[in-house]
Amino acid sequence: MSQQQPNRLQAGGRIDRSRRLSFTFNGKRYQGHAGDTLASALLANGVDIVNRSFKYSRPRGIVATGAEEPNALVQLGSTEAAQVPNVRATQQALFDGLTAQSTNGWPNVQRDVMSLVGKLGGRFMPPGFYYKTFMAPASMWLTYEKFIRKGAGLGRSPMERDPDQYDHLHQHCDLLVIGAGPAGLAAALTAARSGVRVILCDEQEEMGGSLLDSRELLDHRPAAQWAEHVIAELSGFDNVTLLPRTTANGYHDHHFVTLHERRTEHLGETAPIKDGRRQVRSRMHRVRAGQVLLATGAHERPLVYGNNDVPGNLLAGAVSSYIRRYGVVPGQKLVLSTTNDHAYRAALDWEEAGREVVAIVDARPSPDGELVEQARARGIRVIPGSAVLEAKGGTRVSGALVATIDADAFKVTGQAETLACDTIASSGGYSPVIHLASHTGARPTWDEAILGFVPSLVKGVHAAGSARGVHDLAEGLADGIAMALRALDTLGRPAKAIALPQVDVRREGAACALYQVPHEKPTLRAPKQFVDLQNDVTAAAIELATREGFESIEHVKRYTAMGFGNDQGKLGNINGMAIAARCLGRTIPEVGTTVFRPNYTPVTFGAIAGRHCRELFDPERYTALHQWHVEHGAEFEDVGQWKRPWYFPRQVNGKLETLDEAVARECLAVRQGVGVLDASTLGKIDIQGPDAREFLGRIYTNKWAKLAVGRVRYGLMCKDDGMLMDDGTTSCLGENHFLMTTTTGGAAGVMEWLELWHQTEWPELEVYFTSVTDHWATMTVTGPDARKLLSEVTDIDLDKDQFKFMDWREGKVADVPARVFRISFTGELAYEINVQANYAMHVWKTLFEHGDKYGLTPYGTETMHVLRAEKGLIIAGQDTDGSVTPEDLGMQWAIGYDKPFSWIGKRALSRPDTKRSDRKQLVGLKPKDPKVVLEEGAQIVFDSKHPIPMPMVGHVTSSYYSAILGHGIALAVVKGGHHKMGETVYLPMADGQVHEAEIVSNVFYDPKGERLHA
Repeated sequence: MSQQQPNRLQAGGRIDRSRRLSFTFNGKRYQGHAGDTLASALLANGVDIVNRSFKYSRPRGIVATGAEEPNALVQLGSTEAAQVPNVRATQQALFDGLTAQSTNGWPNVQRDVMSLVGKLGGRFMPPGFYYKTFMAPASMWLTYEKFIRKGAGLGRSPMERDPDQYDHLHQHCDLLVIGAGPAGLAAALTAARSGVRVILCDEQEEMGGSLLDSRELLDHRPAAQWAEHVIAELSGFDNVTLLPRTTANGYHDHHFVTLHERRTEHLGETAPIKDGRRQVRSRMHRVRAGQVLLATGAHERPLVYGNNDVPGNLLAGAVSSYIRRYGVVPGQKLVLSTTNDHAYRAALDWEEAGREVVAIVDARPSPDGELVEQARARGIRVIPGSAVLEAKGGTRVSGALVATIDADAFKVTGQAETLACDTIASSGGYSPVIHLASHTGARPTWDEAILGFVPSLVKGVHAAGSARGVHDLAEGLADGIAMALRALDTLGRPAKAIALPQVDVRREGAACALYQVPHEKPTLRAPKQFVDLQNDVTAAAIELATREGFESIEHVKRYTAMGFGNDQGKLGNINGMAIAARCLGRTIPEVGTTVFRPNYTPVTFGAIAGRHCRELFDPERYTALHQWHVEHGAEFEDVGQWKRPWYFPRQVNGKLETLDEAVARECLAVRQGVGVLDASTLGKIDIQGPDAREFLGRIYTNKWAKLAVGRVRYGLMCKDDGMLMDDGTTSCLGENHFLMTTTTGGAAGVMEWLELWHQTEWPELEVYFTSVTDHWATMTVTGPDARKLLSEVTDIDLDKDQFKFMDWREGKVADVPARVFRISFTGELAYEINVQANYAMHVWKTLFEHGDKYGLTPYGTETMHVLRAEKGLIIAGQDTDGSVTPEDLGMQWAIGYDKPFSWIGKRALSRPDTKRSDRKQLVGLKPKDPKVVLEEGAQIVFDSKHPIPMPMVGHVTSSYYSAILGHGIALAVVKGGHHKMGETVYLPMADGQVHEAEIVSNVFYDPKGERLHA
């Protein structure tokens, strides 16, 4: 034994003893070896307490070896930026310099002040304690909240910027094999030799699963060597991708599986730098698979007995794994409590490591398998028909209280004796890992033969080996091959079975059903018997929940918090269900199981986000004309991720124009000559299908059934509460083909809205949507000279009688195929030119080549806002706020109340509230002082003399100075505004000023629309 690592064996295991690694845990330095996990290294160094429990702050030690570990959650990182919370020590590979600390325990994990609360917890903190205690008095909530928040949570998030990078990778394969244990390796090799594309992933540092610590021989050699040979062969196939350290976290529809690969987390607390670039820390693979084979294995179940949470209580399989894989014996004297033969290997491994096996306590009256005989032959005491009732000790096991029991009657039948020991290993059987199969929504089914739930599988998904209850090694290998052949046959790629390795058949006795061990005292008075170790859920808590009327296992789960931790009940759920079933007088299948959801294990936000962070989290979008705008001095504003030209300041007398000066000049240029706007950012949705007209009629407030090809119509889109959500024009390109435009910022939301209603409410309609915003560049040529300019560069007949307002035509502009729409957002003669985005720069420059003689002026979004406000045109999201109906806007002309189908929002518009005459309605405001430009958002009152607080009757939505009119203008919503034309309203300002304005029509310029139709 190593003096520095008192529990480390001198030989054996898969660690590299020549590579010594130093690490720090809770401020103390320790030594480990390459190949260790943090958990195995802590056990090697004799560290008993690794954490404190969440609710009672009881000392907790390591229980398992993998993803099912509930206790050993640590905080990683020596610097603030490198902090990673809630990492399982059992899944964290040891690296030199690793720094970790417990997530719970103050001032330290050895002496935790909160443990005083835990000692009283059983009496004062029963299930539902929070619901019952913090309901009243309400005045105490500020006090409650402080302490609840102090006690809540596990670990802490870093407060500094993450130095690491993460990425996503989209993968496709014919067969995805999840789990590289015996069944998974056999299945992957079978598929690989057939030539199909295979991805094999496994969450462990090494592939091999249970073969890495197995006592079995395959082809007369250690099982681990057979696994190494298969992995080596698989790595030589071009059609195979091997992903160790990769967890399948979520199974989604259509064989879409997310895989979380930990690429460099085993190398250091930050990813290393290679060739001057920091490597990726972890990667999210998004896999579309033709077929999926689940070879996810099984989790061993602990037995539920008194004080089963004291450090030194481990799973039997974990004891074997630490000995055979890591060369660590986690104690000196062992008591094994089991219900099955397989757990006997823990005692055999312990004895072979030179430590004392005090006894094997077997719940079965007459155990007689081969491993049982081996134990007896070695002189190990076997106590049949018995179980460990209670673990003795506080911060480490010091003994085991053992007695004969009647499992069926749930009672102790004999005199108890105490066996001195420092380690108790338990095994209550094995639960297939059904989580991924459950993600599909398929409910698992109970299999009495294996005393566990097995997965129900959707089409294209197969399970093999222990994942479906085939625990025997030889049978598991054969099952992996058979399931792979079945998947290949489904893919139309029949293949031959690989040769099975020779496995010695071992005789095993039947396991018995035991989930909670009875105690001499009733459950509610016995020492705590923990079901969910992470959330401190006890058997007594489940009994109490059923007594208080909770019968659904989902309700029991929520009331007690069973399975709520980040281990998702991997160890405790079956035992909890069995206890609930006993209390309710039902069978386990009658009680059923809880629902598992993604993620299978926690995933860092970095891995989820991938590259979508910082500048890529909210990416900047540029139009095809962006470079021209930059070269011509445009100032930009952000609109729905797009960089849009805001205004184009010019040098005047050696000074750059201000915003107001540039906008005034641009507005006059449009009103008096011709201007051009890059409107490419407008949302564009291509809509096709036999039911396209019907769909548009249901989505929009107005009619679409008779819109002719070549015509355009303005439409309003409401939410189902009747409030306006977006507006835009839709053009009829063909009998069943339309192009919808949306606001720039609303494009994604409208697309989602269309898909939502189609998929969930009207799936019978045959209609298809395609976003084409990026495909088409849009240039708006507007002003009195627009027709003259455009006629020079197009072959389209622009005669006003041939090409009318709200028409569109197809032709060429600057010798480029184009669609030209006669639409106006300025109130002037205007044409919107749509061309393929790649040709946009050519068309734009051609317009300017011909536009010099007309004084063609580029203008930005601020000028666009002024021009449209002069015409009283709204911008959804600025002049509306989710509380405005089309009628509030004075747009009754765009509502088809007599349409045959009830369009979205129609019913809401018939409610008394939406019919009130005193609703806030859109009006124009003309300041009494022509120099005043009202503040957007300014509140409006009818009586400026009213004492504070004044009743607010509306607010300003848009406000600008109009260069063509020579005074300020504003759009506003005012209560009953449509019936208050000519009245005066007041706008009190924060500085004490009060502005006066007259309520007028929202159309300030060219009210008859003569310029529009010129």
